[in-house]
Amino acid sequence: MATERRALPMLEALAPSPTFGRPAIQPDDQRVGEYRPEAPALPRFAIWTLGCQMNRSDSEEMAGRLLSAGCDEAAGFDDADLIVINTCAIREAAEQKVIGRQGQLAKLKAARPGLRVVLTGCSVREPDRAGLRRRYPAVDLFLRPDEEPELIDRLGLASAQAAIGTGTTTRVGRTVVGAADHLADSRAAALAGGSIRRESATSAWLPIVYGCDKTCTYCIVPFSRGPERSRPFDEIVAEARSLAAAGYREVTLLGQNVNSYGHDLPVDPRFAGIAPERSVGRHQDRHGRPDLAELLRAIDGLRTSDGQPAIPRLRFVTSHPWDLSDRLISAMADCPSVCEHLHLPVQSGDDAVLRRMGRQYTIDHYLERLARIREAVPGIAISTDVIVGFCGETEAQFEATLGLLEAVRYDQVFAAAYSVRPGTPATHMADDVPSADKRRRLNELLARQESIGFERNRSRVGTTAQVLVESIVPSRSHEHEATPAVEDAPKDGSVHLTGRSRAHTLVHLEGRAELVGRLVDVRIEHAGPYSLRGALA
Repeated sequence: MATERRALPMLEALAPSPTFGRPAIQPDDQRVGEYRPEAPALPRFAIWTLGCQMNRSDSEEMAGRLLSAGCDEAAGFDDADLIVINTCAIREAAEQKVIGRQGQLAKLKAARPGLRVVLTGCSVREPDRAGLRRRYPAVDLFLRPDEEPELIDRLGLASAQAAIGTGTTTRVGRTVVGAADHLADSRAAALAGGSIRRESATSAWLPIVYGCDKTCTYCIVPFSRGPERSRPFDEIVAEARSLAAAGYREVTLLGQNVNSYGHDLPVDPRFAGIAPERSVGRHQDRHGRPDLAELLRAIDGLRTSDGQPAIPRLRFVTSHPWDLSDRLISAMADCPSVCEHLHLPVQSGDDAVLRRMGRQYTIDHYLERLARIREAVPGIAISTDVIVGFCGETEAQFEATLGLLEAVRYDQVFAAAYSVRPGTPATHMADDVPSADKRRRLNELLARQESIGFERNRSRVGTTAQVLVESIVPSRSHEHEATPAVEDAPKDGSVHLTGRSRAHTLVHLEGRAELVGRLVDVRIEHAGPYSLRGALA
Protein backbone atom coordinates (compact mmCIF):
# COMPACT_ATOMS: atom_id res chain seq x y z
CA MET A 1 0.00 0.00 0.00
CA ALA A 2 1.38 3.41 -0.92
CA THR A 3 1.98 5.84 1.91
CA GLU A 4 0.95 9.46 2.12
CA ARG A 5 3.60 12.08 2.80
CA ARG A 6 2.53 14.51 5.47
CA ALA A 7 4.05 17.52 7.21
CA LEU A 8 6.25 16.56 10.12
CA PRO A 9 4.99 17.25 13.65
CA MET A 10 8.22 18.71 15.07
CA LEU A 11 8.30 18.77 18.84
CA GLU A 12 8.92 22.45 19.33
CA ALA A 13 6.58 25.41 19.39
CA LEU A 14 5.82 25.41 15.66
CA ALA A 15 2.76 26.51 13.74
CA PRO A 16 0.69 23.63 12.32
CA SER A 17 1.44 22.84 8.72
CA PRO A 18 -0.66 21.47 5.88
CA THR A 19 -0.16 18.00 4.46
CA PHE A 20 2.46 17.21 1.86
CA GLY A 21 1.36 17.61 -1.72
CA ARG A 22 1.20 13.99 -2.88
CA PRO A 23 -2.37 12.64 -2.35
CA ALA A 24 -2.97 9.26 -0.79
CA ILE A 25 -4.04 6.40 -3.06
CA GLN A 26 -7.72 5.70 -2.47
CA PRO A 27 -9.15 2.15 -2.47
CA ASP A 28 -11.24 1.09 -5.50
CA ASP A 29 -14.20 0.27 -3.25
CA GLN A 30 -15.01 3.44 -1.35
CA ARG A 31 -17.02 1.46 1.22
CA VAL A 32 -13.78 0.19 2.80
CA GLY A 33 -12.23 3.63 2.95
CA GLU A 34 -13.14 4.13 6.59
CA TYR A 35 -11.12 1.03 7.51
CA ARG A 36 -7.99 2.27 5.79
CA PRO A 37 -5.34 3.10 8.45
CA GLU A 38 -3.89 6.57 8.59
CA ALA A 39 -0.71 6.72 6.53
CA PRO A 40 2.52 7.32 8.45
CA ALA A 41 4.56 10.48 7.91
CA LEU A 42 7.49 9.35 5.81
CA PRO A 43 9.28 12.36 4.34
CA ARG A 44 11.93 12.36 1.68
CA PHE A 45 15.00 14.02 3.15
CA ALA A 46 18.11 15.84 1.98
CA ILE A 47 21.13 16.59 4.17
CA TRP A 48 23.54 19.43 3.43
CA THR A 49 26.80 19.07 5.36
CA LEU A 50 29.37 21.82 5.78
CA GLY A 51 32.66 21.81 7.66
CA CYS A 52 34.78 19.13 9.23
CA GLN A 53 34.94 15.34 9.07
CA MET A 54 33.09 15.10 12.40
CA ASN A 55 30.13 16.88 10.79
CA ARG A 56 30.22 14.38 7.93
CA SER A 57 30.21 11.52 10.40
CA ASP A 58 27.32 13.11 12.30
CA SER A 59 25.39 13.43 9.03
CA GLU A 60 25.96 9.73 8.34
CA GLU A 61 24.26 8.95 11.65
CA MET A 62 21.33 11.30 11.00
CA ALA A 63 20.81 9.90 7.49
CA GLY A 64 20.98 6.37 8.86
CA ARG A 65 18.38 7.10 11.52
CA LEU A 66 16.03 8.65 8.97
CA LEU A 67 16.42 5.68 6.62
CA SER A 68 15.83 3.26 9.51
CA ALA A 69 12.63 5.14 10.32
CA GLY A 70 11.41 4.39 6.79
CA CYS A 71 12.21 7.69 5.08
CA ASP A 72 13.62 7.92 1.57
CA GLU A 73 16.54 10.09 0.53
CA ALA A 74 15.68 12.86 -1.94
CA ALA A 75 17.79 13.81 -4.93
CA GLY A 76 18.13 17.37 -3.62
CA PHE A 77 16.39 20.29 -1.99
CA ASP A 78 13.79 20.59 -4.75
CA ASP A 79 12.60 17.04 -4.17
CA ALA A 80 12.76 16.99 -0.36
CA ASP A 81 10.06 17.22 2.29
CA LEU A 82 12.71 17.54 5.01
CA ILE A 83 15.99 19.43 4.69
CA VAL A 84 18.64 18.97 7.37
CA ILE A 85 21.52 21.48 7.33
CA ASN A 86 24.59 20.44 9.35
CA THR A 87 26.45 23.72 9.82
CA CYS A 88 30.00 24.81 10.54
CA ALA A 89 30.72 27.90 12.63
CA ILE A 90 34.52 27.80 12.65
CA ARG A 91 34.70 30.29 9.79
CA GLU A 92 32.30 33.12 9.01
CA ALA A 93 32.15 32.08 5.34
CA ALA A 94 30.54 28.74 6.24
CA GLU A 95 27.74 30.43 8.17
CA GLN A 96 27.26 32.97 5.38
CA LYS A 97 26.63 30.11 2.93
CA VAL A 98 23.70 28.95 5.03
CA ILE A 99 22.39 32.47 5.60
CA GLY A 100 22.58 33.02 1.85
CA ARG A 101 20.32 29.98 1.26
CA GLN A 102 17.47 31.33 3.43
CA GLY A 103 15.77 33.04 0.47
CA GLN A 104 15.84 29.85 -1.61
CA LEU A 105 14.47 27.85 1.32
CA ALA A 106 11.69 30.39 1.87
CA LYS A 107 10.65 30.07 -1.80
CA LEU A 108 10.65 26.28 -1.55
CA LYS A 109 8.48 26.44 1.57
CA ALA A 110 6.07 28.85 -0.09
CA ALA A 111 5.69 26.44 -3.02
CA ARG A 112 5.47 23.38 -0.73
CA PRO A 113 4.04 24.42 2.64
CA GLY A 114 4.70 20.98 4.09
CA LEU A 115 8.47 21.35 3.73
CA ARG A 116 10.37 21.45 7.01
CA VAL A 117 13.95 22.64 7.62
CA VAL A 118 16.20 21.52 10.48
CA LEU A 119 19.45 23.30 11.36
CA THR A 120 22.12 21.64 13.46
CA GLY A 121 25.90 21.65 13.83
CA CYS A 122 28.22 24.16 15.46
CA SER A 123 26.11 27.18 14.49
CA VAL A 124 23.47 26.08 17.01
CA ARG A 125 24.45 27.22 20.50
CA GLU A 126 22.23 27.19 23.55
CA PRO A 127 22.43 30.88 24.57
CA ASP A 128 21.69 32.08 21.03
CA ARG A 129 18.26 30.59 20.25
CA ALA A 130 16.58 33.95 19.62
CA GLY A 131 19.42 35.13 17.42
CA LEU A 132 19.26 31.90 15.41
CA ARG A 133 15.63 32.54 14.48
CA ARG A 134 16.55 36.01 13.21
CA ARG A 135 19.52 34.77 11.16
CA TYR A 136 17.81 31.66 9.80
CA PRO A 137 14.13 32.59 9.33
CA ALA A 138 13.38 29.61 7.06
CA VAL A 139 14.40 27.08 9.73
CA ASP A 140 11.73 25.26 11.74
CA LEU A 141 13.83 23.31 14.24
CA PHE A 142 17.25 23.93 15.78
CA LEU A 143 19.30 21.09 17.29
CA ARG A 144 22.62 21.44 19.08
CA PRO A 145 25.24 18.88 17.94
CA ASP A 146 24.62 16.85 21.09
CA GLU A 147 20.88 16.81 20.27
CA GLU A 148 21.31 15.32 16.79
CA PRO A 149 20.48 11.77 18.02
CA GLU A 150 17.01 13.14 18.89
CA LEU A 151 16.25 14.05 15.27
CA ILE A 152 13.69 11.35 14.49
CA ASP A 153 12.06 11.76 17.91
CA ARG A 154 11.66 15.50 17.41
CA LEU A 155 10.18 14.82 13.98
CA GLY A 156 7.63 12.41 15.42
CA LEU A 157 9.06 9.48 13.46
CA ALA A 158 9.97 7.31 16.45
CA SER A 159 7.70 5.04 18.43
CA ALA A 160 5.50 6.46 21.16
CA GLN A 161 7.80 4.79 23.70
CA ALA A 162 10.96 6.53 22.42
CA ALA A 163 12.77 8.84 24.80
CA ILE A 164 12.77 12.50 23.85
CA GLY A 165 15.13 15.19 25.07
CA THR A 166 18.20 13.13 25.96
CA GLY A 167 20.47 16.12 25.35
CA THR A 168 21.76 17.81 28.51
CA THR A 169 23.63 21.02 29.20
CA THR A 170 26.65 22.01 31.21
CA ARG A 171 28.72 25.15 31.63
CA VAL A 172 31.97 26.31 30.08
CA GLY A 173 32.86 29.26 32.26
CA ARG A 174 29.60 31.20 32.51
CA THR A 175 28.20 29.89 29.23
CA VAL A 176 25.55 27.16 29.06
CA VAL A 177 26.59 24.62 26.42
CA GLY A 178 25.53 21.20 25.21
CA ALA A 179 27.00 18.17 26.96
CA ALA A 180 28.37 15.27 24.93
CA ASP A 181 27.94 12.76 27.76
CA HIS A 182 25.31 10.61 26.01
CA LEU A 183 26.83 10.60 22.51
CA ALA A 184 28.90 7.45 23.06
CA ASP A 185 25.72 5.54 23.97
CA SER A 186 23.91 7.07 20.98
CA ARG A 187 26.69 5.87 18.68
CA ALA A 188 26.54 2.38 20.17
CA ALA A 189 22.76 2.29 19.65
CA ALA A 190 23.11 3.47 16.06
CA LEU A 191 25.65 0.74 15.36
CA ALA A 192 23.53 -1.93 17.02
CA GLY A 193 20.52 -0.86 14.98
CA GLY A 194 22.44 -0.63 11.72
CA SER A 195 21.38 3.01 11.37
CA ILE A 196 24.53 4.61 9.98
CA ARG A 197 24.48 5.46 6.29
CA ARG A 198 28.18 5.43 5.28
CA GLU A 199 29.25 7.87 2.57
CA SER A 200 31.67 5.38 1.09
CA ALA A 201 32.00 1.63 0.77
CA THR A 202 35.79 1.79 1.12
CA SER A 203 36.64 4.64 3.56
CA ALA A 204 34.90 5.11 6.90
CA TRP A 205 34.77 7.74 9.64
CA LEU A 206 35.05 6.41 13.19
CA PRO A 207 34.43 9.02 15.94
CA ILE A 208 36.32 8.27 19.16
CA VAL A 209 35.98 11.47 21.23
CA TYR A 210 33.34 14.20 21.22
CA GLY A 211 33.62 17.84 22.29
CA CYS A 212 36.67 19.94 23.15
CA ASP A 213 38.44 20.97 26.37
CA LYS A 214 40.95 23.33 24.77
CA THR A 215 41.18 27.07 25.36
CA CYS A 216 41.58 28.58 21.88
CA THR A 217 40.16 32.09 22.14
CA TYR A 218 38.98 32.22 18.51
CA CYS A 219 37.11 28.89 18.49
CA ILE A 220 33.42 28.22 19.13
CA VAL A 221 33.66 24.40 19.30
CA PRO A 222 33.88 24.10 23.13
CA PHE A 223 30.73 26.23 23.34
CA SER A 224 28.82 24.31 20.67
CA ARG A 225 29.94 20.74 21.31
CA GLY A 226 30.71 20.81 25.02
CA PRO A 227 33.57 19.22 27.01
CA GLU A 228 35.50 16.19 25.75
CA ARG A 229 33.86 12.81 26.19
CA SER A 230 35.63 9.66 24.99
CA ARG A 231 33.95 6.51 23.70
CA PRO A 232 34.80 3.27 25.52
CA PHE A 233 37.96 1.62 24.21
CA ASP A 234 36.39 -1.77 23.49
CA GLU A 235 33.43 -0.25 21.61
CA ILE A 236 35.79 1.57 19.25
CA VAL A 237 37.83 -1.56 18.57
CA ALA A 238 34.61 -3.51 17.97
CA GLU A 239 33.42 -0.91 15.45
CA ALA A 240 36.80 -1.06 13.71
CA ARG A 241 36.54 -4.86 13.60
CA SER A 242 33.09 -4.63 12.01
CA LEU A 243 34.40 -2.16 9.43
CA ALA A 244 37.22 -4.55 8.56
CA ALA A 245 34.72 -7.40 8.18
CA ALA A 246 32.63 -5.19 5.88
CA GLY A 247 35.62 -4.66 3.59
CA TYR A 248 36.58 -1.08 4.42
CA ARG A 249 40.11 -0.31 3.28
CA GLU A 250 40.63 2.91 5.21
CA VAL A 251 39.34 4.14 8.58
CA THR A 252 39.81 7.64 9.98
CA LEU A 253 39.53 8.11 13.75
CA LEU A 254 37.78 11.39 14.51
CA GLY A 255 37.71 13.96 17.26
CA GLN A 256 37.86 17.72 17.59
CA ASN A 257 41.12 16.91 19.38
CA VAL A 258 41.52 13.26 18.53
CA ASN A 259 44.86 12.76 20.28
CA SER A 260 43.41 13.77 23.67
CA TYR A 261 41.34 10.56 23.60
CA GLY A 262 40.85 8.61 26.80
CA HIS A 263 41.75 10.99 29.61
CA ASP A 264 38.14 11.05 30.88
CA LEU A 265 37.63 7.26 30.86
CA PRO A 266 37.74 5.13 34.03
CA VAL A 267 41.02 3.60 35.18
CA ASP A 268 41.45 0.10 33.71
CA PRO A 269 44.13 -2.41 34.86
CA ARG A 270 44.87 -3.24 31.20
CA PHE A 271 46.37 0.24 30.80
CA ALA A 272 48.41 0.35 34.01
CA GLY A 273 51.56 1.22 32.07
CA ILE A 274 50.17 4.46 30.65
CA ALA A 275 51.26 7.63 32.43
CA PRO A 276 50.93 11.38 31.73
CA GLU A 277 53.20 12.82 29.06
CA ARG A 278 51.95 16.38 28.55
CA SER A 279 54.69 18.98 28.83
CA VAL A 280 52.45 21.87 27.72
CA GLY A 281 48.83 22.79 28.38
CA ARG A 282 46.76 21.70 31.35
CA HIS A 283 47.78 18.68 33.41
CA GLN A 284 45.83 15.45 32.89
CA ASP A 285 45.81 12.37 35.08
CA ARG A 286 46.23 9.65 32.45
CA HIS A 287 47.46 6.92 34.80
CA GLY A 288 45.81 3.64 33.87
CA ARG A 289 43.61 5.14 31.15
CA PRO A 290 43.74 4.29 27.43
CA ASP A 291 45.16 6.82 24.98
CA LEU A 292 45.24 7.20 21.21
CA ALA A 293 48.55 5.33 20.98
CA GLU A 294 46.99 2.28 22.66
CA LEU A 295 43.96 2.53 20.38
CA LEU A 296 46.11 2.67 17.22
CA ARG A 297 48.01 -0.42 18.32
CA ALA A 298 44.79 -2.30 19.07
CA ILE A 299 43.20 -1.51 15.70
CA ASP A 300 46.46 -2.19 13.85
CA GLY A 301 46.52 -5.52 15.69
CA LEU A 302 43.35 -6.64 13.91
CA ARG A 303 44.79 -9.03 11.31
CA THR A 304 43.61 -11.19 8.44
CA SER A 305 44.31 -14.92 8.22
CA ASP A 306 47.57 -14.19 6.37
CA GLY A 307 48.78 -11.79 9.06
CA GLN A 308 48.11 -8.54 7.20
CA PRO A 309 46.33 -5.57 8.85
CA ALA A 310 42.58 -6.14 8.54
CA ILE A 311 42.25 -2.40 7.88
CA PRO A 312 45.11 -1.53 5.51
CA ARG A 313 44.97 2.21 6.20
CA LEU A 314 44.42 3.96 9.52
CA ARG A 315 44.31 7.75 9.92
CA PHE A 316 43.30 10.20 12.65
CA VAL A 317 42.27 13.88 12.72
CA THR A 318 42.51 16.47 14.16
CA SER A 319 45.51 16.49 16.52
CA HIS A 320 46.61 19.16 18.97
CA PRO A 321 50.30 19.87 19.74
CA TRP A 322 49.57 19.43 23.47
CA ASP A 323 48.97 15.71 22.98
CA LEU A 324 51.50 14.68 20.32
CA SER A 325 53.22 12.44 22.85
CA ASP A 326 56.23 10.19 22.43
CA ARG A 327 53.89 7.22 22.95
CA LEU A 328 51.76 8.37 20.00
CA ILE A 329 54.78 8.99 17.80
CA SER A 330 56.12 5.50 18.59
CA ALA A 331 52.76 3.93 17.75
CA MET A 332 52.69 5.73 14.40
CA ALA A 333 56.17 4.42 13.64
CA ASP A 334 55.43 0.85 14.77
CA CYS A 335 51.99 0.24 13.23
CA PRO A 336 52.12 -0.57 9.49
CA SER A 337 48.49 0.37 8.94
CA VAL A 338 48.93 3.95 10.23
CA CYS A 339 49.43 6.22 7.22
CA GLU A 340 52.48 8.44 6.91
CA HIS A 341 50.53 11.66 7.33
CA LEU A 342 49.90 13.97 10.28
CA HIS A 343 47.62 16.99 10.40
CA LEU A 344 48.96 19.21 13.20
CA PRO A 345 47.45 22.73 13.33
CA VAL A 346 49.90 25.48 14.25
CA GLN A 347 47.65 28.55 13.58
CA SER A 348 50.49 31.11 13.77
CA GLY A 349 54.26 31.28 13.55
CA ASP A 350 54.60 33.81 16.37
CA ASP A 351 54.60 33.02 20.10
CA ALA A 352 52.85 36.25 21.13
CA VAL A 353 50.00 35.57 18.71
CA LEU A 354 49.78 31.98 19.95
CA ARG A 355 49.41 33.28 23.53
CA ARG A 356 46.57 35.56 22.49
CA MET A 357 45.01 32.60 20.68
CA GLY A 358 45.17 30.56 23.89
CA ARG A 359 47.17 27.81 22.21
CA GLN A 360 49.55 27.35 25.20
CA TYR A 361 52.58 26.09 23.31
CA THR A 362 55.53 27.81 21.70
CA ILE A 363 56.90 27.50 18.20
CA ASP A 364 60.00 25.84 19.67
CA HIS A 365 57.82 23.15 21.24
CA TYR A 366 55.89 22.68 18.00
CA LEU A 367 59.10 22.34 15.95
CA GLU A 368 60.59 19.91 18.48
CA ARG A 369 57.53 17.66 18.11
CA LEU A 370 57.75 17.80 14.30
CA ALA A 371 61.45 16.94 14.39
CA ARG A 372 60.70 13.99 16.65
CA ILE A 373 58.01 12.55 14.38
CA ARG A 374 60.00 13.14 11.20
CA GLU A 375 62.84 11.21 12.76
CA ALA A 376 60.53 8.36 13.78
CA VAL A 377 58.50 8.26 10.53
CA PRO A 378 60.82 9.22 7.64
CA GLY A 379 59.03 10.89 4.74
CA ILE A 380 55.88 11.63 6.71
CA ALA A 381 53.63 14.26 5.12
CA ILE A 382 52.67 17.16 7.38
CA SER A 383 49.64 19.42 6.93
CA THR A 384 48.45 22.25 9.13
CA ASP A 385 45.91 25.02 9.77
CA VAL A 386 46.82 28.73 9.82
CA ILE A 387 44.82 31.84 10.75
CA VAL A 388 46.09 35.17 9.46
CA GLY A 389 45.03 38.57 10.74
CA PHE A 390 44.21 37.49 14.29
CA CYS A 391 43.68 40.25 16.85
CA GLY A 392 46.82 42.37 17.16
CA GLU A 393 48.85 40.49 14.52
CA THR A 394 51.57 42.80 13.24
CA GLU A 395 53.28 42.62 9.87
CA ALA A 396 56.37 41.19 11.55
CA GLN A 397 54.29 38.47 13.24
CA PHE A 398 52.72 37.58 9.91
CA GLU A 399 56.20 37.37 8.38
CA ALA A 400 57.11 34.94 11.17
CA THR A 401 54.28 32.68 9.98
CA LEU A 402 55.62 32.82 6.42
CA GLY A 403 59.03 31.94 7.82
CA LEU A 404 57.54 28.93 9.59
CA LEU A 405 56.09 27.67 6.30
CA GLU A 406 59.51 27.95 4.69
CA ALA A 407 61.18 26.17 7.61
CA VAL A 408 58.68 23.30 7.98
CA ARG A 409 57.91 22.79 4.25
CA TYR A 410 54.34 21.64 4.80
CA ASP A 411 52.74 19.37 2.25
CA GLN A 412 49.42 21.18 2.63
CA VAL A 413 48.15 24.25 4.49
CA PHE A 414 44.52 25.09 5.22
CA ALA A 415 44.45 28.85 5.80
CA ALA A 416 41.80 31.43 6.57
CA ALA A 417 41.61 35.09 7.54
CA TYR A 418 40.41 35.63 11.10
CA SER A 419 36.73 36.43 11.55
CA VAL A 420 35.09 37.18 14.88
CA ARG A 421 33.01 34.26 16.15
CA PRO A 422 30.26 35.50 18.50
CA GLY A 423 30.50 33.86 21.90
CA THR A 424 34.25 33.24 21.82
CA PRO A 425 36.74 34.88 24.24
CA ALA A 426 38.37 36.70 21.30
CA THR A 427 35.27 38.91 21.00
CA HIS A 428 36.72 40.81 23.97
CA MET A 429 39.87 41.60 21.97
CA ALA A 430 40.19 44.32 19.37
CA ASP A 431 39.75 42.93 15.85
CA ASP A 432 42.23 45.56 14.70
CA VAL A 433 43.74 44.11 11.51
CA PRO A 434 42.06 45.84 8.54
CA SER A 435 40.12 43.57 6.19
CA ALA A 436 42.31 44.57 3.25
CA ASP A 437 45.42 43.51 5.19
CA LYS A 438 43.79 40.19 6.12
CA ARG A 439 43.01 39.47 2.45
CA ARG A 440 46.51 40.46 1.33
CA ARG A 441 48.16 38.32 4.00
CA LEU A 442 45.96 35.35 3.19
CA ASN A 443 46.71 35.59 -0.54
CA GLU A 444 50.43 35.97 0.14
CA LEU A 445 50.47 32.96 2.44
CA LEU A 446 48.55 30.81 -0.02
CA ALA A 447 50.89 31.81 -2.86
CA ARG A 448 53.92 30.95 -0.72
CA GLN A 449 52.47 27.57 0.22
CA GLU A 450 51.52 26.83 -3.40
CA SER A 451 55.16 27.15 -4.33
CA ILE A 452 56.22 24.93 -1.43
CA GLY A 453 53.53 22.35 -2.20
CA PHE A 454 54.56 22.26 -5.85
CA GLU A 455 58.16 21.64 -4.86
CA ARG A 456 57.13 18.89 -2.44
CA ASN A 457 55.00 17.20 -5.12
CA ARG A 458 57.69 17.47 -7.81
CA SER A 459 60.01 15.49 -5.54
CA ARG A 460 57.55 12.59 -5.84
CA VAL A 461 57.76 12.37 -9.64
CA GLY A 462 59.34 9.05 -10.59
CA THR A 463 58.32 7.35 -7.35
CA THR A 464 55.61 4.75 -6.89
CA ALA A 465 52.71 5.50 -4.54
CA GLN A 466 50.07 3.18 -3.17
CA VAL A 467 46.72 4.79 -4.02
CA LEU A 468 43.28 3.97 -2.69
CA VAL A 469 41.06 4.65 -5.71
CA GLU A 470 38.04 6.63 -4.52
CA SER A 471 36.01 7.73 -7.52
CA ILE A 472 35.57 8.18 -11.25
CA VAL A 473 36.20 11.76 -12.37
CA PRO A 474 33.52 13.13 -14.73
CA SER A 475 34.93 14.51 -17.97
CA ARG A 476 33.60 18.00 -17.30
CA SER A 477 35.79 18.32 -14.20
CA HIS A 478 39.09 17.82 -16.02
CA GLU A 479 40.25 21.32 -15.31
CA HIS A 480 42.55 20.46 -12.42
CA GLU A 481 46.21 21.26 -12.95
CA ALA A 482 47.22 17.61 -12.70
CA THR A 483 44.35 15.96 -14.57
CA PRO A 484 44.38 15.05 -18.26
CA ALA A 485 42.64 17.37 -20.69
CA VAL A 486 39.22 16.36 -21.99
CA GLU A 487 40.59 15.65 -25.44
CA ASP A 488 43.06 13.21 -23.87
CA ALA A 489 40.24 10.98 -22.59
CA PRO A 490 41.26 7.29 -22.83
CA LYS A 491 39.83 5.30 -25.71
CA ASP A 492 40.43 1.76 -24.41
CA GLY A 493 37.53 1.55 -21.99
CA SER A 494 39.48 3.13 -19.18
CA VAL A 495 38.14 6.09 -17.21
CA HIS A 496 39.70 8.93 -15.29
CA LEU A 497 40.09 7.93 -11.63
CA THR A 498 41.14 9.75 -8.51
CA GLY A 499 42.33 8.58 -5.12
CA ARG A 500 44.66 9.32 -2.22
CA SER A 501 48.17 8.17 -1.46
CA ARG A 502 49.15 7.13 2.06
CA ALA A 503 50.50 10.67 2.43
CA HIS A 504 46.95 11.88 1.71
CA THR A 505 47.98 13.46 -1.60
CA LEU A 506 45.33 13.53 -4.33
CA VAL A 507 46.42 11.31 -7.26
CA HIS A 508 44.81 11.14 -10.73
CA LEU A 509 45.20 8.11 -13.00
CA GLU A 510 43.52 6.14 -15.75
CA GLY A 511 42.14 2.66 -15.34
CA ARG A 512 39.09 0.44 -15.36
CA ALA A 513 36.06 1.54 -13.34
CA GLU A 514 36.25 -1.61 -11.24
CA LEU A 515 39.42 -0.27 -9.61
CA VAL A 516 37.29 2.03 -7.44
CA GLY A 517 37.72 0.88 -3.85
CA ARG A 518 40.97 -0.94 -4.51
CA LEU A 519 44.56 -0.24 -3.48
CA VAL A 520 46.81 0.08 -6.53
CA ASP A 521 50.42 1.07 -7.14
CA VAL A 522 50.77 4.19 -9.28
CA ARG A 523 53.94 5.44 -10.93
CA ILE A 524 53.92 9.24 -10.47
CA GLU A 525 54.59 11.04 -13.79
CA HIS A 526 53.37 14.62 -13.31
CA ALA A 527 53.01 16.99 -10.35
CA GLY A 528 50.95 20.08 -9.60
CA PRO A 529 50.78 22.22 -6.46
CA TYR A 530 47.83 20.27 -5.09
CA SER A 531 47.83 16.86 -6.74
CA LEU A 532 49.76 14.24 -8.69
CA ARG A 533 49.09 12.28 -11.87
CA GLY A 534 50.44 8.90 -12.78
CA ALA A 535 49.91 5.51 -14.39
CA LEU A 536 49.27 2.07 -12.97
CA ALA A 537 52.64 0.60 -12.10
